[in-house]
Amino acid sequence: MTSQPSTMPIAHALNAGLRDAMEADDKVMLIGEDIGQLGGVFRVTDGLQKGFGDLRVVDAPLGEAGIVGSAIGLAMAGYRPVCEIQFDGFVFPAMNQITTQLAKYRHRSDGKISLPVVIRIPVGGGIGAIEHHSESPEAYFAHTAGLKVVTPSSPQEAYDMIRAAVRSDDPVIFLEPKRNYWLKGEVDLSRLPGPLEKASIVRPGEDLTLVAYGALLPVARKVADVCAEEGRNVEVIDLRSLSPIDDETIVRSVERTGRLVVAHEASRSVGLGSEIASRVQDAVFHSLEAPVIRVTGYDTPYPASRLEEEWLPGFDRILDAIDRSFSY
Repeated sequence: MTSQPSTMPIAHALNAGLRDAMEADDKVMLIGEDIGQLGGVFRVTDGLQKGFGDLRVVDAPLGEAGIVGSAIGLAMAGYRPVCEIQFDGFVFPAMNQITTQLAKYRHRSDGKISLPVVIRIPVGGGIGAIEHHSESPEAYFAHTAGLKVVTPSSPQEAYDMIRAAVRSDDPVIFLEPKRNYWLKGEVDLSRLPGPLEKASIVRPGEDLTLVAYGALLPVARKVADVCAEEGRNVEVIDLRSLSPIDDETIVRSVERTGRLVVAHEASRSVGLGSEIASRVQDAVFHSLEAPVIRVTGYDTPYPASRLEEEWLPGFDRILDAIDRSFSY
């Protein structure tokens, strides 16, 4: 009997996905700062320690290098650890473990040893916090061969993708847009998760392709709705996987529409927008009716909270980019 979809925010969908993964496999365990009794800063792991005990939901000391290093050892011993990094800017003490061990061990062992580790990281701005609490570090991880990098944009995607990430035999950097934790939507808890590596066309269109991910995906959909009222049919693609990138879905879309706008919160230089623009130009240059336009954060450290709305790309800047594309 198929259960009816439930309405819940992204944070609760992640909690449900983690609970399901732990019930399905007793080798799945969680480790992070304050994830047990407190349930995490954003309450994503609320109630899981009570349900599974403190040997499977482990409150770690304040030390990200130790959290990830311990997870690597646990994975080598046959476990499937899921780490929580409390805030995006706190991940950098663990970069040595992530880039020199986690990302490389399967290749180094010629495929004999896999490291099924998931690292959950709340990312991005929009919550009135300062630097180290509002970072968008996806490019560091996407540039590192050996890592899968994914981000959900809706409760259903969060539920599906966290389960798929836990099942992956390759390490997964799981980026959670923190300003959307309480964004609600329907979640079908009986649905089987699809592949992590596929982008999703969330709004079909013929006139322009708009690629976004994470926190900006709901904004992109609103922009597309306004464009439709003006007679412009914008196709919205949720990238979902930042590494590997689903080139086929994006290229096929741009081949039809002839125009591409890419939006992300991270700074402009050497961001995902640059990579996507390059790949599209390589594949379908002669189909382009206008230059690829990027809408991004600025090339500065994250500003004080009173300035973040000016810093973050939003509705007006994306709509302006679409207008500029159609001006060619």
